[in-house]
Amino acid sequence: MPRTVVAGSSGTRPGDNHLSAVFSDDATRNAPVVRFPRPSFEQRERMGYFVESTPPEAVLHMLEEHGFDATGARERGQLSVVAARDAYFPDGPFDPDRMVEQWHRSLREAERAGFGGLRAIGEMPWCGPGVPGSERLLEYEPRVHHEIFERLPSPAALCLYDLRLIPDAEVALLAGVHPGHRRLGNEELGPPTPRVAPLPDRAGLVLDGEVNQAVRHVVTGAAAALTRFGDDVVELDLSEPRYIDLDGAVRLVAAATREPGSRLVVVGPPPSPPRLLEVFPELSAAPEVVSR
Repeated sequence: MPRTVVAGSSGTRPGDNHLSAVFSDDATRNAPVVRFPRPSFEQRERMGYFVESTPPEAVLHMLEEHGFDATGARERGQLSVVAARDAYFPDGPFDPDRMVEQWHRSLREAERAGFGGLRAIGEMPWCGPGVPGSERLLEYEPRVHHEIFERLPSPAALCLYDLRLIPDAEVALLAGVHPGHRRLGNEELGPPTPRVAPLPDRAGLVLDGEVNQAVRHVVTGAAAALTRFGDDVVELDLSEPRYIDLDGAVRLVAAATREPGSRLVVVGPPPSPPRLLEVFPELSAAPEVVSR
């Protein structure tokens, strides 16, 4: 049975402007794709659609079928439809730092061109194994959420995950990083294990579920995000994990070794991170451990 799940909603911004949809057939994909661009056409926002498996002509035809002047918008520079690979990694491996800067640059360009905002739809089949840098997507999503979508009122993004091309567990993990959750269709993804999500209104992450060798890539991505947030204080909420193995604890505690003058606050951790600080006292000056 076809499945479509949407995380987030198209409601009032800035709280609902970082969205994801997962789907298992083209027809159910089209529903959020057609709904999401409407403010671009009604409020004169610039919009980019980054295609991976959909021909650009099919995107234009779909929008035209639903009453949007996609051809005219493309001709006047309001709408662009380009290959996802050219947007996400044009010159080499996927680089979260470059992508965050690209958002800032694109917003400045849209403002100079007289547009009232910027929207983007990205097809994400490239996030699977084999694409250089794709393992850094879990680092990127929490950062772009905090640095762009929480702080700035005009941007919005919808990431599309195709269940036919990406394992359900990976999709659930990445979709979970997008705030909010609502469902289209009759089925829903199970919860990711572990779950990584951005904290609301401040730099940091919540991590829950069991952390062990099987999910080492998740811990690596979360730790990388923690080290790359630009804020002076970053929070890691560990009040929910049932278990964190030694390697996972080492990686998370090491994330506290951030830029000089910055601080990692670890909230409600299970026993392993505090015990690690006892064994390696040289790390104890970096994180602040807070019980809950």
